[in-house]
Amino acid sequence: MSSGFDAIGVCAVMDPVHPFSDAGGSVELSPMLGRFTRRIPDICHAPIVVRMSTEKVVPGATTEPGPGTRQLARGVKATWWYTASAVMFLQLCLVLLWTGIVFGGNPGTSVALVVGVGGLLWCASTVPLLAAYRHRIDAGPGVPWVSLAVPLSVGIGYGIAAGVVSGSWLLGAMPLSQFIVLMNWPRGVRYRIVIATIVVLVCAAFIDTSRGTLATGGAIWLPGLYTIMLPAMTVSSLWWWDVLIALDRARASEAKLAATQERLRVATDVHDLQGHHLQVIALQLELAERVMPRNAEAGMEQLRAARVSVDEARQGTRDLATRFRSVPLGDELANASDLLRAAGLDVTTDIAADADIAPASDLGPVIRETTTNVLRHGAGKRARLALLRTPGGWRYEISNDVAPGADTGRAGSGLEGIGRRVDEADGTLDVHRDGHQFTVTVTVPERIEDAR
Repeated sequence: MSSGFDAIGVCAVMDPVHPFSDAGGSVELSPMLGRFTRRIPDICHAPIVVRMSTEKVVPGATTEPGPGTRQLARGVKATWWYTASAVMFLQLCLVLLWTGIVFGGNPGTSVALVVGVGGLLWCASTVPLLAAYRHRIDAGPGVPWVSLAVPLSVGIGYGIAAGVVSGSWLLGAMPLSQFIVLMNWPRGVRYRIVIATIVVLVCAAFIDTSRGTLATGGAIWLPGLYTIMLPAMTVSSLWWWDVLIALDRARASEAKLAATQERLRVATDVHDLQGHHLQVIALQLELAERVMPRNAEAGMEQLRAARVSVDEARQGTRDLATRFRSVPLGDELANASDLLRAAGLDVTTDIAADADIAPASDLGPVIRETTTNVLRHGAGKRARLALLRTPGGWRYEISNDVAPGADTGRAGSGLEGIGRRVDEADGTLDVHRDGHQFTVTVTVPERIEDAR
């Protein structure tokens, strides 16, 4: 995982007014140093490219998804297979029911082949429709009639053949109605299609009843009822898939939005800090260049002032980086829990009400490192975060379940770094594994400035 931030073209977002330049970048010098006006490049409002990273970037290397991300992907894929198998199961059950009923009324090999084997081929022809529905959100505009030609032909052919052999209008209309329901309809159209197909199937069942096809006994109504309800049952199964995809995309969009907001925040602060100092330095160097031939002392004074401005910019950058690192521990823990939840883990927290006054410089890096270890090496499903007061200090604890076979020993270098930080803070580190539960506990003393 990389914590890098990219910000390109920040000046389109912020446009601060600096006392050393107007909107066009013009600078008017004091009459004491010579009266002239010169337009210099507006460094502050030039596009700024910032790259901040805490990890070494290897060219050509790809970042592997964490265990939580892989777990979410497996969950989404498994949900799709449950959805598709449910639709296929409904179709196969109807084919078997109709085969038994038609074969019982008209024994013969041809009937079994047409209704039974033909029904299996029809079920197989709906697989491309289900596969297209899985990716329907990313599908382009228009109807892909070329890919729909085979399912449509098989559905019409099976409906006609099975309807003629069985004498049932309901069985003949079932394949075509299922094809129509499985098509990728625009939002708000599908429920109208379902209602229309149910009405058509009810009319076909009424025709069969009036002709005596479905009047041979009470049990014969079972396939008829399920056939009429097939469009509604199919759409209800697919609706669950649509809900899951909407939630998954919302989670991904939320994570991207949070990263974008963080990039903009970093870029804005860097823009305000560096843009101001760069503009001042450019002005001071310009002054030095102008006055140096006539007054060397005044030129040197401007160079010394430019060096002071460089030192101020450097110190301001350090202070900015320190401010970014010194996040209140309440926010650190909230970010850690959100990150773990976004990776698919079930997270519980136990945080003291005054956690923000805990020593962030000591516990902040520990929270980030232990959270990274859970994502990289835990491969479990649950995690717990706790930050509580102890007599004279604070206790931070993170525990997670470890999947069988997970290599927790790979987290050794990270734990060594945590141990060094804790030692520098005069605290203690305890690492414990009990079965499939891995726990890291850190205690640090309370500082005087934290208690104020």
